[in-house]
Amino acid sequence: MNIDPRHLTQLSMIVESGSFQTAADRLGLSQPALSRNIRSLEQRIGAPVFDRSARKAKPTDLGLRLAQSGLTIRVAEEQAQSYSQLASTGAAGELRIGAPPIIAGQFLTDHIARFVSDRPDCKLELRVGLVHELRTMLERAQIDLVIGPRGLTESIADSVFVPLVDDRVGILCREGHPLLKKAKVTARDFEAQSWVAHSRGSMLRRQTEGALIAMGLEQIHITIETDSIRSVLEIVASTDLISTMPRETTRPYLSKRLRFVDFDHPQFHRPIGAIRRKTAPANAIVDAFLKLLVP
Repeated sequence: MNIDPRHLTQLSMIVESGSFQTAADRLGLSQPALSRNIRSLEQRIGAPVFDRSARKAKPTDLGLRLAQSGLTIRVAEEQAQSYSQLASTGAAGELRIGAPPIIAGQFLTDHIARFVSDRPDCKLELRVGLVHELRTMLERAQIDLVIGPRGLTESIADSVFVPLVDDRVGILCREGHPLLKKAKVTARDFEAQSWVAHSRGSMLRRQTEGALIAMGLEQIHITIETDSIRSVLEIVASTDLISTMPRETTRPYLSKRLRFVDFDHPQFHRPIGAIRRKTAPANAIVDAFLKLLVP
């Protein structure tokens, strides 16, 4: 037996209103049209849903049971409509973001906290990975957006880059390191240093090595290699080892224990932005998050 769900919602409205005419007005129907729909429902189920001997619209026990089902349908429809309206403005829905470890830290989580606080109906998933992992996730539509260095877009044909921070790589050392006492630091000074190197699969590692080679360094003495940003910061803060980190995105982690060496190089340019695919479907929640990020 197939019952038209519209007839159930109309039945629930009649029971709630107490009369066919009031229910018809609320539903935007004529009273005769509503009566025909209820008769059609009764024919479908083979039993009356109203006591025709009563002066008012008095439902039978079956009518009450079916009206409850109709009310459930109405509530679900209203909730779906409300959620759809929120989703169309970016106030509800699911947002999937990917970011490298250093960017996924305080630089990004502060924005995320503000976003979800203003939008309690939003669900946000943050995936942390190296550049090649993030690239794969974006290409496979496993994430909607990557917050990362512009270099990530080089191998994604249909990507678009929205600049956020004009960041640069800096050479990091502990407070009181001998390098900080030099009047002028040169590229050659770094050959005598021991380094904490980032993971071989990271863009930061490739960018660091490319810049150092461009400076003319013939050898880089790597003592420790790790994919843990927290480990890099702790090791550098407590030893004479040095490393490289993005200046702006690392700034929240700096303390009296860490300093950037006064040294720069053109290849240290590392703009950070939001990366998405041009061919991705329109997504209001992604647009809303970008409005929060873009200065």
